[in-house]
Amino acid sequence: MSRRSAVGAILTATAMALAGTTAMAFTPAAASPVTPETARAAAANSAASLVAARPAYLHAGADDAFIQKNVISSEGLQYVPYERTYRGLPVVGGDFVLVTDSAGALKASSVAQDRAITGLGVLPKVNQAAAVKTAQAQLKTVTSTEASSLVVHALGASPRLAWATTVNGTGAEGVSRLTVYVDALAGTVLGTREHVTKGTGTGAINGPVTLSTTLSGSTYKLQGSSPTNMPCQDAANNTTFSKSTDTWGNGVGTSKETGCVDALFAAQTEAKMLSQWLGRNGMNGSGGAWPIRVGLNDQNAYYDGTQVQIGKNTAGAWISSMDVVGHEMGHGIDDTTPGGISNGNTQEFVADTFGAATEWFANESSSYDPPDFQVGEEINLVGSGPIRYMYNPSLAGDDNCYSSSIPGEEVHAAAGPGNHWFYLLAMGSNPTNGQPASSTCNSTTVTGVGIQNAIKIMYNAMLMKTSSSSYLKYRTWTLTSAKNLDATCALFNATKAAWNAVSVPAQTADPTCTGGSSPSPTASPAPSPTGGTGTCSGQKLLNPGFESGAVSWTQTSGVITTDSGQPARTGSYKAWLNGYGATHTDTLAQSVAIPAGCRATLTFYLHIDTAETTTTTAYDKLALTAGSTTVASYSNLNKNTGYALRTVDLSAYAGSTVALKFTGTEDASLQTSFVIDDTALTLS
Repeated sequence: MSRRSAVGAILTATAMALAGTTAMAFTPAAASPVTPETARAAAANSAASLVAARPAYLHAGADDAFIQKNVISSEGLQYVPYERTYRGLPVVGGDFVLVTDSAGALKASSVAQDRAITGLGVLPKVNQAAAVKTAQAQLKTVTSTEASSLVVHALGASPRLAWATTVNGTGAEGVSRLTVYVDALAGTVLGTREHVTKGTGTGAINGPVTLSTTLSGSTYKLQGSSPTNMPCQDAANNTTFSKSTDTWGNGVGTSKETGCVDALFAAQTEAKMLSQWLGRNGMNGSGGAWPIRVGLNDQNAYYDGTQVQIGKNTAGAWISSMDVVGHEMGHGIDDTTPGGISNGNTQEFVADTFGAATEWFANESSSYDPPDFQVGEEINLVGSGPIRYMYNPSLAGDDNCYSSSIPGEEVHAAAGPGNHWFYLLAMGSNPTNGQPASSTCNSTTVTGVGIQNAIKIMYNAMLMKTSSSSYLKYRTWTLTSAKNLDATCALFNATKAAWNAVSVPAQTADPTCTGGSSPSPTASPAPSPTGGTGTCSGQKLLNPGFESGAVSWTQTSGVITTDSGQPARTGSYKAWLNGYGATHTDTLAQSVAIPAGCRATLTFYLHIDTAETTTTTAYDKLALTAGSTTVASYSNLNKNTGYALRTVDLSAYAGSTVALKFTGTEDASLQTSFVIDDTALTLS
């Protein structure tokens, strides 16, 4: 697409975010393209064959049967979840996930159960009514009781026949929707599962925003068409806010309508992040979400499987900030990925990662809710600042480092090591983008991979999640995820280094990875941006995917952009050189230090779109220089239908700081666009 045809329609990054612009999809050129549908079908068929063979790692007993759930696709991988039954009864803790490539070849497996169920009877001695009474006794007050059923509870030391009953009411920590597993032979409580996870308009937090709303007749409603089932409502009566005009809120934080403006904008932003960064369709994975209800009379917000409730701070303002809403919807994402809400006191850190990713995707200015790694910094819940600090959990009294006591701590306090891990993975221990330094528990230096890669690793680990989740299993799942996402092992090594840095120990199930990167970073200092010393590991370009906008790069005006005329490969931003159909030169440059003795590999994705029809003459050109040397060149003759991965060896520049520069030149007619995204300079 020519920029000349789009001139006047170019939007700023903020306007694009507020208008909800979605990047057009590219289909990379391939000899025999595999559609998402055929990939999922191949995975489903392959998984069915594997399960039918009953491999030992499934711990399948003679009375087991298996139910295949919908295949989930992410980053070319296919995740096939299964539930298990024993003699016709659901097995709580019998779930597993098989991971395949697009051809159905098994890449990994994750199994909750660690032994086969044999000889367990299915006739209860405790009747249903008695079990319900025991379940109700687990709450302080009970408002309703949902259906009770027999299950096999396999999350304890040995499998037991149990009654599963869900009760609604209030518990020691407030609102509760609690499933209670009562031993059907002895009448004792085997375990519980809490489903309540706490934690244009003018908003009080996000300022003037553009919302997706619905017009019904002559009435507008605070509800968009996507995701579905995500209206913003008054918690007093569960009624969607509506009026005759499409202007909402007054900027006053104590107004429920204003609170809904902030909440709905945050949720719609998160849905865009899920789509553009992770390829997920809505919060629940199938295009939907849950109602948001503002008006909870408590210093709290929560998700319970049916809704998100938003409360207020001690000053009476509604706490619908980007990261709080992102966190609560993050619980819903967790709930609707395999294994359900994460166990082992991991659920709060899991949700915090989605709150952080939403805030960074929104990338608001300092006037509103700028991206950071504090939790709830804008809401001032009880008048003492942020609720949690991901880069230094101890600032809020939480643990920075993992220990055996974490699984037994209060669930929010237990988020400390996981939040610390995520920050180190995303930003590293010594970020250069203005974020704070983060000390490690083993005195090592960790190099971050960026927020988008970090949440991608986290999300793909969640697609392997089972009902027996824990910190130790998340270490294994994220390492497996990182290995599957990056053949060079750079993401794997960074993930491993971050877990080691928060003292989560190695597990026998952890994968290994050998590829283009060296082992995890040591205590040696990270290389200076102006020097050539440091360790031979990690990715060294700043703002490599351009998601921070025109930061860390020197560019011709408008090169780093969210202009919808050419879509980004991932996220919202890309670098678009030329495309004017007139004589024009664009440049994009960044200097980077390469330590002595290191192998340095520059990778980037390049899409070339051209109106030139010649097959013999290079009229429009893109040159990549390292210092004064041209190390790669492209032209209109290299046009392609999608992004192509390009690789350039820069090892010759080890021990120096080299200026990398893309220069695009265009002649007097017929546009050529050179579009670059997802760059990396990886050391090994």
